Amino acid sequence: MPAPFDFLPPEGAVRFDPANRNTNWAIASSKRVLDLFVAVPAFVLVAPLLALLALLIRMDSAGPALFRQKRLGYRGRPFDILKLRTMRVQEDGEIVVQARRDDARTTRIGRWLRMLSLDELPQLLNVINGEMSLVGPRPHALVHDTHYARLIANYKRRQDVKPGITGWAQIHGLRGATPTVEIMSRRVDFDAWYANHACLALDLKILFRTPLEVFRRRNAY
Repeated sequence: MPAPFDFLPPEGAVRFDPANRNTNWAIASSKRVLDLFVAVPAFVLVAPLLALLALLIRMDSAGPALFRQKRLGYRGRPFDILKLRTMRVQEDGEIVVQARRDDARTTRIGRWLRMLSLDELPQLLNVINGEMSLVGPRPHALVHDTHYARLIANYKRRQDVKPGITGWAQIHGLRGATPTVEIMSRRVDFDAWYANHACLALDLKILFRTPLEVFRRRNAY
């Protein structure tokens, strides 16, 4: 299992400091500039692809092309995360079962979308709206937040930064289902480490490594 400590920010880089509001403001501002600089033109470029994928989703199975679900963001603020629908429509009840390999609920096109992480593209709108960042801990379903917050001591440390489309855990292969508390705890360790070391240089490193991780397709299904 990879260790989350294989990166040191450049000397003099502004890093997250829980006790320093000015430092945190500087980090948040630099991340916001990067988010808008990348997300706005990226959304314009992928908009035609999103329209095509939405059409294919509607043709493949009954239901809306866009999936919305409540998640907790920065400091526990709720927001609606956006995804392309990859599963058959079902009730969003108190029990949310994570997608698994060869999950019968996944549609034909949904399996392909998940494999290439294309289902996450609508989250560029979440980034533009300021609800998410390009880089940060992946937001979990509300019931999973409640469950794991009771079992993992540093779980809520993830919420000290905005959730992201990609993150430090994801580029180390920690994506997909978390069937045990141990696996989730390992992912949370990476998320908490990111929250403690967040800086522009680290975000750029994660963004550059994300496409490689997508093509490796580790735990993508």
